[in-house]
Amino acid sequence: MSSTTSSSTMSSTTSTSSNHDLAPILQARHLGKQVRSGDRSLTILSDLSLTVFPGETVAILGESGAGKSTLLGLLAGLDAPSSGELKLFGESLAALDEDGRAQLRAGRVGFVFQNFQLLPTLTALENVLLPLELAPAADNDARARDWLMRVGLGERLDHLPKQLSGGEQQRVALARAFVTGAELVFADEPTGNLDPATGERIIERLFALNREAGTTLMLVTHDHALARRCDRCLRLIDGQLVDMTLEEVGA
Repeated sequence: MSSTTSSSTMSSTTSTSSNHDLAPILQARHLGKQVRSGDRSLTILSDLSLTVFPGETVAILGESGAGKSTLLGLLAGLDAPSSGELKLFGESLAALDEDGRAQLRAGRVGFVFQNFQLLPTLTALENVLLPLELAPAADNDARARDWLMRVGLGERLDHLPKQLSGGEQQRVALARAFVTGAELVFADEPTGNLDPATGERIIERLFALNREAGTTLMLVTHDHALARRCDRCLRLIDGQLVDMTLEEVGA
């Protein structure tokens, strides 16, 4: 089964084909990932290739345990592949140590996680301020407040995560992902811990913020309704990515 770099447009999002004249924001070539399982090696990803251009929205679907979160971690430079080459913003991640990869991501990459990953002892405002601490500026507090207002939490700035509902916590996470002006946002099952109605509201906010900011969005999900909102949808199967048609995504 071959890996993929082709593009198929989903119906609910404007095509970004004109952006293919720009340099890719992310390039993966022949990625492989193996891990030890007892006394044997387990292959999670095999000869996987992917190119993502600025402004694209890309969904990756797959069964539980297929390696979607592992792939997202590799693409974000949070983990290292066993083989292959990965470039982020034109930089080879293999040429950078952990600090170098963190520096490359700083201010340019945002994350949204299934379990929100808010610091429990910090308020909503303080959680959104965290990624701005790497670049102190006089207007950081105002920027964080503005993004919390954009996600409808202007009255909840001083609340701790335990005082917020799951949907509210994920809205804090959305504000945190976009507050730096990130060029690329990775979302790992962003509606996975939410009920369907709350998840739909989060989807609407995520794509509204993405359109407003002109961000490149890469997400992994089990949610076909969420995947259909993207320009491209790929399935991770047998360690490789395969293009999905609109009909397959709608199934």
